[in-house]
Amino acid sequence: MENPSGGERPGGEAPRPERPDPGGTHPFGEPAGHQPPDPRHAPYTGPVHPQAPRPVPTAPASRPTAPPPHAFQPPVRQAPVRQPPGPPVPPPFPPHAPPHTVPPGGFPGGHQGTGWYPPVHPWAPPPARPNPRHGRVGVLVGSSAAAAIALVALAASILIVVTTPQEEPPSHGTDLSALYDERLLARPNTVEVDLVDHPLYDATMPTRVDCDVPDLNGESDESWEEFATVTGECLDSLWAPVMTDLGLSVETPEFVVTRDAPDSPGGEEGYTLAYYESDLARITVVLPNVRHLGALLPPGQSEEVWLALIGHEYGHHVQHATGILDVAHGLRAKAGSEQEELEALRRTELQAECMAGVGLRGLTDADEEALEIANTHFNSGGDLDTHGSAINRAFWLEQGWTETTMTACNTYGAETGQVA
Repeated sequence: MENPSGGERPGGEAPRPERPDPGGTHPFGEPAGHQPPDPRHAPYTGPVHPQAPRPVPTAPASRPTAPPPHAFQPPVRQAPVRQPPGPPVPPPFPPHAPPHTVPPGGFPGGHQGTGWYPPVHPWAPPPARPNPRHGRVGVLVGSSAAAAIALVALAASILIVVTTPQEEPPSHGTDLSALYDERLLARPNTVEVDLVDHPLYDATMPTRVDCDVPDLNGESDESWEEFATVTGECLDSLWAPVMTDLGLSVETPEFVVTRDAPDSPGGEEGYTLAYYESDLARITVVLPNVRHLGALLPPGQSEEVWLALIGHEYGHHVQHATGILDVAHGLRAKAGSEQEELEALRRTELQAECMAGVGLRGLTDADEEALEIANTHFNSGGDLDTHGSAINRAFWLEQGWTETTMTACNTYGAETGQVA
């Protein structure tokens, strides 16, 4: 039987299979008597050692197929060649020399239609790593461009809003600019209060008003508070025309009662029946002291006394509203002596007594008996350094009762003897 590959021994004995030589060739040439295979039947595989069996013939080599990209080709481990018995066989190639192999298609030009192809690497080289700097630069350039575009758009929108003409709002109603007075922008003139020549003195005496004063129960706190409050509301109505003529807006004072007495009856300077607080615009009736005086009054004659008392404290309220009270306090503060201070205080208190006469006449329908009762029980008794002598107190009460203008109450222009 013909062996196209020439791998059968003479005599028809089949060779024992051996592992192929790792190199596949012998570096020292062909042995004697060796017949090379016909190149038309099989490719040349190189010489075989004379004592080693020939390798099993193989099929004609075909063109290798390249592995797919990036495919991993594991290396093939080959078993070592077994040496036959006998003298050592030299190595197939010198140490450290690369094996010289025959290409799969034979040597170049060895056969028509075949050629040599470069070996294909078992794996492709890894892709190159991208440069991170190039990415960062691109991001920065893109962000800067976007920011510049946004700024340009913003500037364009602002320019459009600013340059767009605004429509005039429709005018409705009357143009009030013609009614403005530039003098209103000026600082107000300083008000100088002249205690002797005050505009109040030119006012006409208030006329009578209807006042339904409730009956008074002197032992009841609630009755006292109601009596004082209703009397104060009537005095508001009485003095309102005078305040209007002066261009003043006056609030109604608050009326309260208290059981706490700042002093007690029996002192040389008398005792407090009621007092006015200008900073609070409040009139307070001292219940223990008014009850002490009320117990000394004849039955049926107390109402006129209490009307005169409330009228006196309301007179201080009128002084405060017209600015007289503040200037009077200044006079006392600037006094050079105690006598001057007391005289300034008496002028203030006697003017309030004159205004009590104005109130008493306006609330009692000018009943002369009411004036006599008030003078007898209210202004009788001893002289007071703070409120004047008994005679002067009665005099100024009658001034407010009888005169037709407020000039009658000008105690600051009166002689010193009239305010002693």
